[in-house]
Amino acid sequence: MRKRYLLFLIILVGCGPVKVQYDYDSQAQFANYSSFNFASNLNTGLGDLDQRRLLESVNQVLQARGFTLSEDPDLILDVYSNIYQDPNQGSVGFGVGGTGGDVAGGVSVGVPINMGQLQREIIFEMIDARQGRTLWQAVSTDAFNEGSSPEKRKERFRVIATKVFEGFPPGLPE
Repeated sequence: MRKRYLLFLIILVGCGPVKVQYDYDSQAQFANYSSFNFASNLNTGLGDLDQRRLLESVNQVLQARGFTLSEDPDLILDVYSNIYQDPNQGSVGFGVGGTGGDVAGGVSVGVPINMGQLQREIIFEMIDARQGRTLWQAVSTDAFNEGSSPEKRKERFRVIATKVFEGFPPGLPE
């Protein structure tokens, strides 16, 4: 029974939610932008295969939202990331004690309840191609599993891209 519970927790943590924070230039007229391309000096910090998976997902999501991939774009999308380990979040203490006459003793052992997990932060910045200024930014955070299969990685990047671009352009219904 314990093995099933542990397996369930591992699966649940591996499929954790994607959290996204947004920021944007409130003066920007996003209705004036209809095309995009990726930054020419793109350095996502991801491996080649994962970078390809992410960019394909982003391209599909943006095109579904009405944007066109163009060689002469209105917007340049820059993407970069980092991976970090969450520190242990806490522990549970177990105590054993006893008394005998004038002698007393006790032992306490801390057992971590949340092992540090790899987290991935991916930052997306939409930059006005003519003016070179950032108009919109999204920072996504999700649990990262290094051992995921290529299919699971592709699906995870699709989920990330979908969640991130729900908020682009700002002011539109999701």
